[in-house]
Amino acid sequence: MSAYVIAQATIKDPEKLKEYGAIAGPSIKAAGGELVSAGHVKEVLAGSYDHQRAIVIRFADAQAARDWYNSDTYQSAIPIREQAMDAVFILSEDPPG
Repeated sequence: MSAYVIAQATIKDPEKLKEYGAIAGPSIKAAGGELVSAGHVKEVLAGSYDHQRAIVIRFADAQAARDWYNSDTYQSAIPIREQAMDAVFILSEDPPG
């Protein structure tokens, strides 16, 4: 069953974002993940939302997503990510059946 890493982000430093992406993008592919969407928030349909971007990454399952996030390669990108953006990352999994 598929699992998704969903990130909500506000960019602080576009140059650091490029540096982060150069590490994060290949690390996602290496872990078998797929970047589904990484776009600007167009409209909030209900409730409140404080971030500019929404990112969705699909993995085969929750363990694959955890393995990616905890990998040495991705962990090395986190200090750059923290300079590049304010972000929230969550893990969501399709229900069985």
